[in-house]
Amino acid sequence: MFNNILIIGCGLIGSSILRASISKKISKNIYVFEKSKKNIHFIKKINKKIRFIKKIDHQVSDMDLILLCTHISQYKNIIKSLQKYVSSKNLISDTGSTKRNIEKLINENKNLKDIFILSHPIAGSEVSGPEFGNKNLFRDKWCIILKNKDKSAKRLKKIERFWKKIGSKIIFMNSIDHDKIFSITSHLPHLIAYNLIKTAIDFQKKNKKNVIKYSAGGLRDFSRTAASNEIMWRDIFFGNSDNIIDSINMFIKNLNKFKRLIKRKSNKNILKILKNSKKVRKQIIELKQDISKPNFGRDIF
Repeated sequence: MFNNILIIGCGLIGSSILRASISKKISKNIYVFEKSKKNIHFIKKINKKIRFIKKIDHQVSDMDLILLCTHISQYKNIIKSLQKYVSSKNLISDTGSTKRNIEKLINENKNLKDIFILSHPIAGSEVSGPEFGNKNLFRDKWCIILKNKDKSAKRLKKIERFWKKIGSKIIFMNSIDHDKIFSITSHLPHLIAYNLIKTAIDFQKKNKKNVIKYSAGGLRDFSRTAASNEIMWRDIFFGNSDNIIDSINMFIKNLNKFKRLIKRKSNKNILKILKNSKKVRKQIIELKQDISKPNFGRDIF
């Protein structure tokens, strides 16, 4: 499919793309740009044919596909370096979870405007690092590709083929819709998880009791989400701040409603909300976004 691919940043997502690309024989040569010596040491064990570049320079002009898989806060410097060496022969994409801020960066660099097609694979985990990479991470997962009338149909088709080849299902979207939707489906749930864990810690300090050891399934499952990479989530919260703040305000409004219903012991109204909430879980399972087995299919321990 390609002669040369360059993966910039090889943590969980980057190393999973690397593994999937090797497995599916996506490219004759796969290059990696990674700053972490620890990560480089681990990546070398994946496949001896992987090639490394030490800096972003003239070598990037030979890459058919360049994928940014770093924290969003690193994009600005990477884009600045890339725009010096890329040409119309290159195709660039990414895996970032926010899009309007990245789109703005790209538009400020004319050399990248036509060749950079934003994408967002909806796959990941609370763990980070190349040791957790999985060639099947993207199998049957959605990948959002940002469609823009200024982008060539040929380049869009190429990046669509790439994500499909490593297992993803494709949806096209614009950056405004993307950031609004994921502020609710991804960004707010993570923020709630972080806040819930903070609340549990604050409760523990205030009452001088070890409540963590009594974690029920709810707190336990939220703690998994809250174990996600803090740099990545700081970047997401800052990068999509206006939509996330709107989502927080909506959440607070509904939380206050729950508060009033509990205070009044409003049986009928609270049961209605709880029953309606169960319908969402059913819909998620019907859409094959999860399995119907109890306890998320985990063994009970």
